[in-house]
Amino acid sequence: MTVSAGKLRGLKRLADDSGRFKMVAVDQRPPILKALGEKLAPRQPGYDEVSAVKALLARVLTPLGSAVLIDPDYGYSRAVDDIPARRGLLITLEDFRFEEDEGGRRTRLYPGWDVGKIKRMGADGVKLLLWYRPDAAREVVAHQQALVRQVGEACARYDIAFLLELLVYPFKGASNHTTDYIEDREKRPDLVLQSLADFADPAYGVDIYKLESPVPAGALPDPAGSDAAVAETERLFARMAGLIDKPWVMLSAGAGMEEFRRVLTYAYRAGANGYLAGRAIWWQAFRHYPDLQAMERELASDGIGYMKDINRLTDDSAQPWQTAAAFGGAPGLADAGHDFPGRYAGFGSQAA
Repeated sequence: MTVSAGKLRGLKRLADDSGRFKMVAVDQRPPILKALGEKLAPRQPGYDEVSAVKALLARVLTPLGSAVLIDPDYGYSRAVDDIPARRGLLITLEDFRFEEDEGGRRTRLYPGWDVGKIKRMGADGVKLLLWYRPDAAREVVAHQQALVRQVGEACARYDIAFLLELLVYPFKGASNHTTDYIEDREKRPDLVLQSLADFADPAYGVDIYKLESPVPAGALPDPAGSDAAVAETERLFARMAGLIDKPWVMLSAGAGMEEFRRVLTYAYRAGANGYLAGRAIWWQAFRHYPDLQAMERELASDGIGYMKDINRLTDDSAQPWQTAAAFGGAPGLADAGHDFPGRYAGFGSQAA
């Protein structure tokens, strides 16, 4: 399979030299706003306070990763000088404020923001978080699928890598309902797997899938074991891997350090290509806020130490993205040859 020039370059930029993704997420907005708000109560944190924390996270942790994911509103403007030029750059497209009713959640794009702007700023990829349940109301499912198709078409038009993040959620009115950006600890594996199956069609234009564990992270059995629970967990991860033929990485969604390490162990056994994680790496440092120096010391010790640990695991066990079934181990450049300048398409005029 061949890959268009912009997407091919983006995939290479987001991975390390061996083709494995070690991406740090600092685009979280509600979790950071909530954490800072609890420390600063009764007042709420402002832009300067939130952006300073994001810049700190990017500066300390990005050098250990292959790429960083950051948001355009609170994060990028303040952290632009803290992101190493030789690391890949993923930019968030969605608004963290979703619409919700009894039928489910509708993701919306950040106002005034689009794929064309992300391409123009020099980013290597676009990230879209999609709250999704295949058993949501028909009109909600249709909205979410149409949004992904819209973004996929725009990413193809602007020739930029498209990373889709899928998260199952509890319905409004359920006993475990929450609007926090955390893993649904009562989720069913079949919902996670069917959600992925719904977006496996190449027509959606997804280049990388960012996935949650099909089993709640806190319920994962010790992967060093050999009992039936371990075998069943391995089977679920293998089923997830078999649904798609493109690269995939794991998200942490608020899991603890040891929990996320277990997630990665199972995912890498199934053929995952790396991680895109945030809170599993840096959340503990927030106990020191508003002392930014103490936060930095914690990040420089435990945060970096944990990244080194999961990076070793990734080096040892993850598969290079080029081995994804769609590429057959050797993705080629689309339109390659002497006539590349004429065959390679220019930008369109529409934006997502």
